[in-house]
Amino acid sequence: MERESIEYDVVIVGGGPAGLSTACKLKQLNSDISVCLLEKGSEIGSHIISGAIFEPNALYDLFPEESKNCPSLSNLVKRDEIHFLTANSAYKVPSWITPKKLHNNGNYIISLGEMCQWLAEKAMELGVDIFPGFSANKYILNDQGHVCGIATADMGIDKQGNKKNTWAPGMDILAKQTIFAEGARGHLGKKLIKEFNLDEGKSPQHFAIGFKEVWEIESEKHNTGDVLHTVGWPLNKGTTGGGFLYHFDNNRVAVGLIIDLNYSNPHQNPFKDFQSFKHHKLIKQYLTGGKRISYGARAISKGGLNSLVRMDFDGGMIIGCDAGTLNPGKIKGSHCAIKSGILAAIHVNNKLTSQSANFDTVFKSSSLYKELHQSRNFSSAIHKFGFYIGSAYNFIEHNIFNNKLPFNIKDDKPDNENLLPAKGTTQFSYPSPDNEISFDITSSLFLSGTNHEEDQPVHLKLNNAEIPLSKNVPEFEEPAQRYCPAGVYEIIDKDGKDYFQINAPNCLHCKTCDIKDPYQNITWTPPEGGGGPNYVGM
Repeated sequence: MERESIEYDVVIVGGGPAGLSTACKLKQLNSDISVCLLEKGSEIGSHIISGAIFEPNALYDLFPEESKNCPSLSNLVKRDEIHFLTANSAYKVPSWITPKKLHNNGNYIISLGEMCQWLAEKAMELGVDIFPGFSANKYILNDQGHVCGIATADMGIDKQGNKKNTWAPGMDILAKQTIFAEGARGHLGKKLIKEFNLDEGKSPQHFAIGFKEVWEIESEKHNTGDVLHTVGWPLNKGTTGGGFLYHFDNNRVAVGLIIDLNYSNPHQNPFKDFQSFKHHKLIKQYLTGGKRISYGARAISKGGLNSLVRMDFDGGMIIGCDAGTLNPGKIKGSHCAIKSGILAAIHVNNKLTSQSANFDTVFKSSSLYKELHQSRNFSSAIHKFGFYIGSAYNFIEHNIFNNKLPFNIKDDKPDNENLLPAKGTTQFSYPSPDNEISFDITSSLFLSGTNHEEDQPVHLKLNNAEIPLSKNVPEFEEPAQRYCPAGVYEIIDKDGKDYFQINAPNCLHCKTCDIKDPYQNITWTPPEGGGGPNYVGM
């Protein structure tokens, strides 16, 4: 069989809110434009995970009438609290101290995966071709060095790179414009940023890892629409982030912990921090007697405007969390992703119809730019000054000066460069899981629905196979064993020697290893299409 090619006006990589909103808006603007969308998950929504508190205005802009019937917009936030935690206590933060942008009046508690399924239905009704189970393996450049489409990988390759009986060649999908909307730390977005120098003059992107579980709790403890956020414990000094517990429908709650990946202690284990978090009395009171339904984890782009890369380049665009559009001042990215998709569609339609097409002008006159500009210092202030001083600065800037201070605070140190040597740093003592509130990685992975074809090449590539043992073990006691939320990386004994083992089938596609490895030695690439977690409903 020979490799085939197919042509579209626009090909979109990624079936999240950014990619789907781009597809929908393009067809709304011009029904004659041919659009296809590739999603590496087995179905739309299967790789989508977010808290998620959703700000609906961007969806209203995209579908002014239809969004009234969107089933995801059924759980309106009714009560919104923030608590500061110590190991044994919880202190409610007064509403007037909370930065204005963190309030959630008018927002909804949703499953982002389910919302993406609704958006996919709308896209298909508009005439978009959607292909789940196909990952874009690489982008294609023409003779002028412009992006002109993507190539999917061959299917049915074994671990040694040989063709199996199930082998089928990939396909080249050529397009006049290619839109990359892969989510945080997209593997092609990472290459595009470097190839087209899209981050020139920008701070490095900063990330967090977000953990989430969905629980079914006792009905008398459930209050639909309640939103609880926390700061403080169990995060130690030098580690920033926060927890959440959201009550949505059918006696379900979403509980999670977000940990900034600029933490410095290599002994830290974010998965175990999350399991400890659930034992705090403020959280445990809801979970006791309940049943854990699902588990997942994902990296989050949270550098804000100072880290937002240039989104347009020759032959296409990079949008949503792939580019870094999340608003750290709201800790929300879904509505920003939709806004970026709408702007991308307007720009691409202008290019395809030979109209004036200056994306910088379109972006800087948009509500998205205004929103990101107002929150440009939120994360970097906390990174640079620490939680207490950084939070005080954010209160002053947002609540007293109404986002009009002239300062531009930047954090130019990449997250992977923050780890200190293991020798001399505090060892962590984590309690064993009780299998009622806290659990191990193995049982958690089972609830994530993660599944990969076992006999395929390892999709987690080492640039230098010696570095884990020669560098990371003596310097940092190989932190991949702890920052990975899926137990992918282990140091094991093999023939009497240490061996760095990669358990690739465990991978949740969170991209944390690609971000946090101190020597940037791990590159995440897509496995065979359709593999990975199944987060629909989370």
